[in-house]
Amino acid sequence: MANHKSALKRIRQNEKCRARNRYWKSTMRTSIKLVRAAVEAGNVEQAQGALRDATSTIARVATKGVIHKRTASRRISRLTILVNKLAAEA
Repeated sequence: MANHKSALKRIRQNEKCRARNRYWKSTMRTSIKLVRAAVEAGNVEQAQGALRDATSTIARVATKGVIHKRTASRRISRLTILVNKLAAEA
């Protein structure tokens, strides 16, 4: 266990930061699942709406530094391709 006052404070800060990061990561994963579920169901309008929400969430998570900006870009790109493919088929 840490003995210094500053080390104890750092532990408290890390716990808060970890909880915050877990919340945003979980929110991001949920929004991605909603897009994928809409695509599997074949619902174009719902997929496009879910994609809009997911894109916003992923970009926000990257801005906060929870995930890397290139990771965010890659995830947004893959979801967009998925939804566009569904729209082209319909």
